[in-house]
Amino acid sequence: MELDFERCYRAVDSRDQRFDGWFYTGVTSTGIYCRPSCPATTPKRQNVRFFPSAAAAQTAGLRACRRCRPDAAPGSPQWDVRADVVGRAMRLIADGVVDRDGVPGLAARLGYTGRHLHRMLRAEMGAGPLALARAQRAQTARTLIETTGLGMAEIAFAAGFGSVRQFNDTVREVYGRAPSELRTARGRSAAPGGAGTITLRLAYRPPLHAQALLDFLALRALPGVEEVRDGTYRRGLRLPHGPGEAALTPADGHVSATLRLTDMRDLAPAVARCRRLLDLDADPTAVDGTLAADPALAGAVAAEPGIRLPRSVDGFEMAVRAVVGQQVSVRSARTTLTRLLTHLRPPTPTPDGVDQEVRAPGERSREREPLDRPAEGAGSGEEAERVGRLRGFPTAEEVLGVPDEVFGMPAGRRETVRALAGAVADGSLDLAPGGDREETVRRLLALPGIGPWTAGYVAMRALGDPDVLLPTDLAVRRGAAALGVPADPRTLDTYADRWRPWRSYAVIRLWRAG
Repeated sequence: MELDFERCYRAVDSRDQRFDGWFYTGVTSTGIYCRPSCPATTPKRQNVRFFPSAAAAQTAGLRACRRCRPDAAPGSPQWDVRADVVGRAMRLIADGVVDRDGVPGLAARLGYTGRHLHRMLRAEMGAGPLALARAQRAQTARTLIETTGLGMAEIAFAAGFGSVRQFNDTVREVYGRAPSELRTARGRSAAPGGAGTITLRLAYRPPLHAQALLDFLALRALPGVEEVRDGTYRRGLRLPHGPGEAALTPADGHVSATLRLTDMRDLAPAVARCRRLLDLDADPTAVDGTLAADPALAGAVAAEPGIRLPRSVDGFEMAVRAVVGQQVSVRSARTTLTRLLTHLRPPTPTPDGVDQEVRAPGERSREREPLDRPAEGAGSGEEAERVGRLRGFPTAEEVLGVPDEVFGMPAGRRETVRALAGAVADGSLDLAPGGDREETVRRLLALPGIGPWTAGYVAMRALGDPDVLLPTDLAVRRGAAALGVPADPRTLDTYADRWRPWRSYAVIRLWRAG
């Protein structure tokens, strides 16, 4: 990837945090690399090199700056926007595919040979898939060192290293310190909340309209899977090595994330999915600049800058939501999904032996006391009180086993859900972040009962496509009319060309306006 020296240097000289994650600054005189907003004295031009990734800087023999912590910068927005092989590869690497399946597994997912994939990543990122995964392992290791009380050997294998020696060598090379020195320097004890609990900060590029995110997620929250309360979004996760929970609280300049994991190897995938859910790697300046150029949207953008595109942690879950939501209100779809969850996620025992039930929105619990008591050994505070209450959405295999009477929807829609689940279960439909967007949409449209609206909704929220318009959506048309935009689907489709390549973000704004 070509980096214009003058533009990059101006960003460094102005310490512009909007460019954090876009590129990294290598300082040859000190042997370190930084984020563009590093508060240190601007290095001389002759001592500066720019890199498209932290892995490329590490490959060049540079270590991470201890002052600005470039490894904690938000990711490049390119890898959320781009639908090409490199963009797909970066999303899969962030989800831990290389650690689980190796480079051959990553290449197979993308449909290329390992050698050709290495060439493409090297050309774009300055580093191959192994180096990119190694940089992520180093960051995961640092997080575990500084936020948990795990032993170093446990951290080494949890972060994905093949041996303790490899772990020690990598941490020394990337951070210039031994692992034990990182823990001492940080001066932190393990985060409260019990074993398997990690609290960390998720950076983003401002502005972030946090309330819009919480409003959107709260309206669609499924009991037993997710909830929004007191400014915090909580949900259950299905992760590669076991279940987990996430509590995400927007704050000034970051999102505070408390993760409860049954297996520490799932830290990197959990972080990647939470970032993806809240669209934290977006470039709001670019999005808002394009949308504000339309006078019809300019006022909404000025009033609410930083609106994000809420995505998902589970592509199959989002696809089921889209099918169930066909031609019904959000409330009705939520009720139908709650009935399905009640069958697949029966009441779970709480610490005192009283069952926790999955309830429909507004329904009262038969037992109030047990739900407000902390789990044994879970620490104190409201965060600990919710341990074990939320679980991830059911798998495709589980949904396939649901009897007809449980679905509570027309027979045609029920069979569409089953066809969707069958395609995901047999591997013919890939709804993961690294899936081919065009191919996935094509396969969705080939399923019975799935049309352009459903496929578009899945592409927008499950696949993260930033340029999807839903012109036939009733709420979109209402929002368009409220803002003085043509509401007729065909006319709106033509009008919306001016919003490219951010039409998905325009849809979110139209939903809010309507």
